[in-house]
Amino acid sequence: MQDRPIDEKESLALIAQMIQNTQQKLELGSGRIFLSWGYITIFTTIAVWLALRITNNPHWNYLWFAIPVCGLPFIILRKRNNLGVRTYIDKIIKQVWIVLGLTGFLLSALSIFNVMWSFPILFIIILIMSIGSILTGLIIEFKPLVIGGIFAILIGAVHYLIKIYDVKMLTFALAFLAMDVIPGHMLNIKTKKHV
Repeated sequence: MQDRPIDEKESLALIAQMIQNTQQKLELGSGRIFLSWGYITIFTTIAVWLALRITNNPHWNYLWFAIPVCGLPFIILRKRNNLGVRTYIDKIIKQVWIVLGLTGFLLSALSIFNVMWSFPILFIIILIMSIGSILTGLIIEFKPLVIGGIFAILIGAVHYLIKIYDVKMLTFALAFLAMDVIPGHMLNIKTKKHV
């Protein structure tokens, strides 16, 4: 086999094949990863909201750390179940989520430990995670992720303008419903149709 430069058509076909392979891998498991993170975030938000409403004790904000603690097993299981060759697009998506996830975690930790006490952390997290959903949707050409991310940004704008903290918590949960849960279910439905 000789190495030869590939022409423009072959290059585009190769890129299209990588996108299709990534889509198929995402369809086989990512509906679950989006659902896992979405539901963990929604349930944690509701738990913090209820605990704060019932006790009025701000120490319940430490419960936010349940999100990464509960989400970590899903990342580990996904790595173990990830079969096949990893494409360049797979690596890009992984790196996007590592950067955004670590940024969100660091800002959240700083906010919870009162280092950045006036920081609108829930709004910033909505924006960061929405950007991740939109980028993932654009990279793999799955429109529900893009649309869900855009809706989450719009919810984030409303969230930022609202002054009542109880309502802010609920809009935070609603944003994750739009950007993770609904597209995750749509991805699972798409997968079942192809099986």
